Amino acid sequence: MDYQLIVIGAGPGGYVAALRAAKLGLKVAVVENREPGGTCLNRGCVPTKTLLHSSRIYSDVLRGENIGITADGVKIDIAAVFARKRSICEKLSAGIETMFKSAKVDLLRGTGKISAPGEVEVVSGEKGLKYTCENILVATGSVPAKPPIPGLDLPGVYTSDELLEGSDRLFKSIVIIGGGVIGVEFANFYNDLGCDVTVIEGMDRLLPVMDKELSQNLSMIFKKRGIKIYVNSTVECIEKGPQGISVKFKSKDVQGEAAGEAVLCAIGRKPFFDGLFADKLTPETDGNRIKVDENYQTSIPGIFAIGDVSSKIQLAHYASAQGTAFADMLCGRRNDTDMNVVPSCIYCRPEIASVGMTEAQCKDADIPVKTGKATMFGNAKTVIANGDRAFMKVVAHANTHKVLGAQFMCENATDMISQISEAVANGMTAEQLMYAMRPHPTFEESLSDALTDLISKFSG
Repeated sequence: MDYQLIVIGAGPGGYVAALRAAKLGLKVAVVENREPGGTCLNRGCVPTKTLLHSSRIYSDVLRGENIGITADGVKIDIAAVFARKRSICEKLSAGIETMFKSAKVDLLRGTGKISAPGEVEVVSGEKGLKYTCENILVATGSVPAKPPIPGLDLPGVYTSDELLEGSDRLFKSIVIIGGGVIGVEFANFYNDLGCDVTVIEGMDRLLPVMDKELSQNLSMIFKKRGIKIYVNSTVECIEKGPQGISVKFKSKDVQGEAAGEAVLCAIGRKPFFDGLFADKLTPETDGNRIKVDENYQTSIPGIFAIGDVSSKIQLAHYASAQGTAFADMLCGRRNDTDMNVVPSCIYCRPEIASVGMTEAQCKDADIPVKTGKATMFGNAKTVIANGDRAFMKVVAHANTHKVLGAQFMCENATDMISQISEAVANGMTAEQLMYAMRPHPTFEESLSDALTDLISKFSG
């Protein structure tokens, strides 16, 4: 037996699981045919946030007159921006390799294929080597979804992976198909750089799975910045036109058309495990994802799966939490992370962060709730930062006062949401959250205002 555990995929689920299992004493190998770190580090979370950091600084400098900063000749070097993005990704990816070496985790370069239970073939070029193991963990992640839209394969039409990897040029205009997290973040980035941006969304609003108030607020901010938004719109085809690439769509039985120098298809991602399993060794699926039980085991004993390949929740931190929980389970250890409390973060401006249940979800589930809200027009830090429309909203059970969720839309929202995650995971009440003193001036002091508003409604 070569290994006790072979992990296929070195993304945030796979590499975390491998390192945890090695720390707990198992002999572990990781199979990866690309850069360690997976989609999140190389083609997703980290590169998009790096680009957004650059575009934010550029945008702030251009609009700095009202805070006393005037700069002449400011320009964006898009090639340098993308070069920095690559440098950061390479540095962090190399760091994962260093952690593998320190933990004595073998990194097997190549494409993994499960040839039999307890056997993985690693193919690199024309050479294939087989390794035996006690258990196999599938953590192969996801790839951009590409719907059957005519013209989607035209030059200048990109997925998010392609845009991040090979398009270090500044477009004058771009049409984004999809108003979810990926589409919103790219819309923010290109708008910051002065690009003409159009977003086409099939549902009734941007960020359709988020709280409605977040979506409405973001739409108002985007429209104020000049971003054109079409919702309830179905894309019918993409064609080359006189003004660039033309996206034809139907909105409430009315034909529409948006043209851009480039088109981004950002309608989400789909689990990826093509060619992973040998013939006659196919695990049970729900059509898209690999099915797993409460211990992450597939329908094939000894083969497990975590992350995007098996979960409806496609978030790096969720995959990492699953990776740790899987390794603990495999080694007979207890893991207390609450997998039902999963924060969601969107790095537009202002940032959006949400965790737990929304007011609408509670009502659909017949849970009596009260909500408390604080708008941040008077928050000193928001005024200092020249922030956009911002608010914090907290949802709690009307009878027990336990916090059930929250939605933040403000500066640094993604860094503050963990306060609510901890409260929901530990069954804390709104009153207990008020025990903590929050410093002034900070963005988070508005949370005390939202909680005060919430608590005042319990007796009403």
